[in-house]
Amino acid sequence: MSRRLLLCLCLTLPACGLFHRPLKPERAPADEAARFTFPIDLPADGRMRIPADLAAAISLAMDDFRPRGVKPHRGATPDEVCLYQRESFDVTVAPGPEGVIFVRFTVKDGACDKDGPVADMGSTYAVEVAKHRILAIQRP
Repeated sequence: MSRRLLLCLCLTLPACGLFHRPLKPERAPADEAARFTFPIDLPADGRMRIPADLAAAISLAMDDFRPRGVKPHRGATPDEVCLYQRESFDVTVAPGPEGVIFVRFTVKDGACDKDGPVADMGSTYAVEVAKHRILAIQRP
């Protein structure tokens, strides 16, 4: 391999690390998915309609708060593992000034408390949905 080609590869290959494929949720195998049937209409009991701007704000904040694919450190306690799970957090949203939406994550009651009560692990995000960005984060 010529030195020029080797130099070119050494300079361009690190750039490949800048292109991240978005993580997609795991899907059930085709046979399992084929057995699932959707109801004709969504059940009225427990049904919620979440406005698009709130759903977008929650998604942006959650992707920062608990990014997909992040794993707990080696030797993590069961509570630490629990705190890495998105489903361990309840979400509260509220409108703010000038198109900002506040998104607050708090540990769900009864979650992650095998080793005793969990210190406040939540955060509050100020999200500008129109600009698809997080304006500020407030941590305890």
